Amino acid sequence: MKVAFITRSTLYTAPGGDTVQIVETARELTGMGITVDILLSNEVILYEQYDVLHFFNITRPADILGHSKKAKKTFVVSTILCNYSEYDKHHRKGMGVLFTYLSGDGVEYIKTIARWVLGKDHLVSIDYLWKGQRKCIVEILRRAAIILPNSESEYSRVQQTYLSKVKYLVVPNGVNPTLFNRNPAIKKDERLILCVARIEGIKNHLNLIKALNNTPYRLLIIGSHSPNQAAYYNQCRNLANDNISFIDHLPQNELVAYYQRAKVHILPSWFETTGLSSVEAAVMGCNVVITDKGDTREYFGDAAFYCDPINPQSILAAVEKASLAPSNEILSEKILKQYTWKQAALQTLKAYQLVTS
Repeated sequence: MKVAFITRSTLYTAPGGDTVQIVETARELTGMGITVDILLSNEVILYEQYDVLHFFNITRPADILGHSKKAKKTFVVSTILCNYSEYDKHHRKGMGVLFTYLSGDGVEYIKTIARWVLGKDHLVSIDYLWKGQRKCIVEILRRAAIILPNSESEYSRVQQTYLSKVKYLVVPNGVNPTLFNRNPAIKKDERLILCVARIEGIKNHLNLIKALNNTPYRLLIIGSHSPNQAAYYNQCRNLANDNISFIDHLPQNELVAYYQRAKVHILPSWFETTGLSSVEAAVMGCNVVITDKGDTREYFGDAAFYCDPINPQSILAAVEKASLAPSNEILSEKILKQYTWKQAALQTLKAYQLVTS
């Protein structure tokens, strides 16, 4: 079987959780004998070479609609459906305040057109201009052979948001246990707090910095800012006091040493489908502090320390509890059993077999 992974044109220039998901799933599928090509949406794609087209990020429907219509082939979609409403409501400043008066789909439509007009992205489907975000997504859901959300919770949001019943199979996010292999002999630093995430408003670094500024903790933020969020990054740097440090984006193999030493990993985001770095950190013995907004409870259950992203005091209180608690071995074992990239690839292959049999 030969499969085309078709994804956003900025997959490598602005890496995020979807970059890891795509690369790691492709690696595992290749090990199972499936030929996988990772293709960017702005490339010329020879559709006839592939048995299945696999798209990612349903919030970028212009890419999916354009290629799927040209190809006239069976396609599946990893939805990765995020909800930006909390972020828009509580964080947007300046002209961005206008987003609070629009629907989520309306905001994404404006952002897509802006990226195209400014030359930061391309527009695969001209139909998108008059159909808009919502109609395009509904059409994709109607035409997709199956969708692959990262959780049951995400599928419920797809249904509720777009009033569409569509065949689905949950494909969890995961870890590479060969890479993220904890050495228990290395002692944790109870004062070292780690946040591995692209620096952008939805990840809520500002409230995290407010929560941990001038505390006994050392906060290390690892990640580069999104292309259009340089001002937010500078705001974070200017707000941070001496106990907070920044490191640019690191490849996964270089993250291992940081996860190994940190007692706590935190993602106080306005929304998370999973929080991929939280899964990695948990396997490395970090206690996980994570947002209570999104699909996180399906992955972490009662084994994480939850915080309210709007409240720096809530963030600090969760960090304090997590830093004092023993490392959660049960969570680590659960992830290694249920949430690995091999498991994700097996589910993905099952989906391919369902739609091609």
